[in-house]
Amino acid sequence: MKAYLLIMTCLAGIISFLDSTLTLSITSSVTLDSLGACQGVSYQQDNVYLYGDREIGVIRSYTVNNKALNYTGKEAKLTIEGQDIINHPTGIAYNKTGPTFIGNSIRLNPEGTKWRAVIYLVNWAGLLRTGTLDNNLLHTIEDDACLQGTRPEYVQYQNKWYVATADYGDKANEVRLYDPLLLAKAKKTSEPGVVVKKFTCSPWVQNLHWIPSKGVLVLIQNQIEGRRWRFTFLDLKKSIELGHEQVLKTIDLDKADELEGFALLNDLKSGLAVTSSRTNNANFMNLSW
Repeated sequence: MKAYLLIMTCLAGIISFLDSTLTLSITSSVTLDSLGACQGVSYQQDNVYLYGDREIGVIRSYTVNNKALNYTGKEAKLTIEGQDIINHPTGIAYNKTGPTFIGNSIRLNPEGTKWRAVIYLVNWAGLLRTGTLDNNLLHTIEDDACLQGTRPEYVQYQNKWYVATADYGDKANEVRLYDPLLLAKAKKTSEPGVVVKKFTCSPWVQNLHWIPSKGVLVLIQNQIEGRRWRFTFLDLKKSIELGHEQVLKTIDLDKADELEGFALLNDLKSGLAVTSSRTNNANFMNLSW
């Protein structure tokens, strides 16, 4: 009986969401330089942080004004004593109160069957203030629980914060939730207690974005490997409880380049999507719920 009620509740939620007017569209695009291939976006306290894999890993800060991104002049190089440390940043997990983590996903062979995924615990305020990881890299964690790459993002489940991440490939993909306090002390994510929950998900996940007011986790994806845009909206709670992604809506856009990241800005109706392209790599989005 309990299983039946759970299934009926899930179906009711799905139907309600799909019957809504959720749409996602590009309103304008701009070209930002000095990022290399942009790998993602984090929106924090009225600032947009874009990160990429220039000749070194880099994070640049922007303000938003009338559908324009204005570079603040502040840049953080992900280096220690000039040496590139986080060369391919793939996620910033920041929630104001908990530890801040940055992901690094390194493909070790052309086939994409071997990866090294690393999560770095950083002093975020210090990194922004000094502009490098010198004295701001607090701990290094091998994300050996992953299959293909790491892309940390804070989410909430049962009133607790977790660091979520997901795999990129097309086989056995998972979203995993890590305990942030255990993660901050671990040498490997496979250590007991670090992985708290997980569920299977669809392929080619480049990044994650959490929408707390909706209880929705967005998978920022490619439709095929390295190409075309896909946004999959998941009911996080039900996905965890069922053990596989509970899709509320999937939106594919007719863009041929490699979607890398997405974040809502100051409300639920405006967002920013970024790609690895050299031109038009930052795209303002409109959401209608």
